[in-house]
Amino acid sequence: MLGTLLFSISLVAALLVLAALPKLPGPMKIAGLVISLVILTAGILLGSVKYVGSNEVGIISKNAMGAALSGGKIIAVSGEMGVQADVLPPGWHFGFIPGVYSVRTTELVEIKADEVGLLETSDGEPLDNGQLFAPEFKRDEFQKMLDARYFLTTGKGKKGKQTSVLTPGKYRLNTELFKVRPVKQTEVPAGEVAVLKANFGAPPSQVIRGVAGALEPGLDGTDLPDDKLLKLAKSGEMGVQAMALPPGKYPLNTEAFTVTEVWTTQMIAQFTEGAWGVATANQTGSINAPPTQNYVQSSTKASHDPTLEEHAITVRTSDGFTFPVDVRVEYVIEPQNAPIVVAKLGDDEGARFRNAINSAVRAIFRNNAEGVRALDYVQQRSHQESQSLAALVKQMSRFGVTVTAVRIGNVGDEKSLGALLKTQTDREIAKQEQMTFQEQQKAAEQKKSLARVTQESEEEKKLATAAYSVKIADEAQKQKIVEAKAEAESTKIKAMAQADAYRQIAEQIGKSNAALVEILKIVGEKNIQIAPRVMVTGDHQSGGGTALIGTMLDSMVTKEEPAKPAK
Repeated sequence: MLGTLLFSISLVAALLVLAALPKLPGPMKIAGLVISLVILTAGILLGSVKYVGSNEVGIISKNAMGAALSGGKIIAVSGEMGVQADVLPPGWHFGFIPGVYSVRTTELVEIKADEVGLLETSDGEPLDNGQLFAPEFKRDEFQKMLDARYFLTTGKGKKGKQTSVLTPGKYRLNTELFKVRPVKQTEVPAGEVAVLKANFGAPPSQVIRGVAGALEPGLDGTDLPDDKLLKLAKSGEMGVQAMALPPGKYPLNTEAFTVTEVWTTQMIAQFTEGAWGVATANQTGSINAPPTQNYVQSSTKASHDPTLEEHAITVRTSDGFTFPVDVRVEYVIEPQNAPIVVAKLGDDEGARFRNAINSAVRAIFRNNAEGVRALDYVQQRSHQESQSLAALVKQMSRFGVTVTAVRIGNVGDEKSLGALLKTQTDREIAKQEQMTFQEQQKAAEQKKSLARVTQESEEEKKLATAAYSVKIADEAQKQKIVEAKAEAESTKIKAMAQADAYRQIAEQIGKSNAALVEILKIVGEKNIQIAPRVMVTGDHQSGGGTALIGTMLDSMVTKEEPAKPAK
């Protein structure tokens, strides 16, 4: 602006000098002409000076002295007239002659911390056929591609919407070429993954032949042509990307990529009578109203209710009974399978997904019921759960959905199975009563048997005791006999020894004296009193009174037997 002002002032001054030349004398005219030329030259020089601030970029336009742009070009790269590809960095710049060039300054492009900048270019090579977005800039050329001259020449940048985005920061861009629109970054919350569908690139090439071991319908791995197989896109290819984004923030071009958020937490599809009532109330009130999910979709999945509610399943058994069954199916979408779900069903909350799981669950439960009787169905709930789970796992794995559990709630109601269940109840009661009577009878028989066994045990115990007593008495008797024999033998030996001793004494002192010695020995050993307790006395003076025992001893001593002659 200052240069333009100085140039304008010098131009006016030079014109005023030139206008005064006719009034000047001859020699002064030449001086006036020189002065006007000097003023004009100084104005041109001063007007060609441009200044760009530190937070600005200078956009150059060439207005004269150049060729016209051709071929629909908008930005000049070879000195043509028009907006120039090169921009002016901060500082003073010279040589931009007023009238030939015009320079305007604009602020740097700034992308805030939680934003990304979507790029669209006004010039460049045309997009490839069938493409709406230019391919992403190569990582090592990203900064170069932001230079307008490089973009339009060596980089061969495409005209139109760019896939690459500007991350947070400041950029010195030629805003005549690059149009920038800031948008919020893509945030994937916890419990979800983001599946990307690229709106640019070559056709997808990654063939998906099966999920969790299940093959596509009618596919044994080789019998279907490639155009019939599910294909996911690799990086740079158009279509659903094979790799889902985990929770976090991402600088995505939300125009070049369609972002579908998919829940990876445990989900529940509930088929109950209550849900059917909610569906009719939320819709037209007609009993034939179609089922609906009992939640409201919104722009954020954070408000999502993990329960998908549908009306109860009605089954018909082999014996002709028709009744509703409350079912709860628990399922999860693994992160690696989320692209399969999006490619086949669109997302995990739309009508296509709901119809797929609804159709599979109802068909499997109805088919399983056709081969069983009503009472068996009621009584074999766990079998029905496991059987249905196996079928649902196989069916839903085709869509990338992993079924983890099947729960059966109420089976039938009073109207459909009331009479049958009452009959069954009465029968069971009768069976229980009969079983009770049989158990009581068994108990009585067991009690009787126990009493008999107890009595026999007591008798056997007594018999055993008696037998042992007899045996003990017999042994005691034998012991006494042995002891008596031993004692008799001992007595005999002693008697023989004593007799022999007595005989030898008698031989020496005579039999009477030997007997007297033996008597005295016995009296001494047995402590026998030989002194009379009543003393018989006579006349003391005459000496006639003696004790009876003394008389007996004296008589025994005097009556000495003659000794036997020696042999």
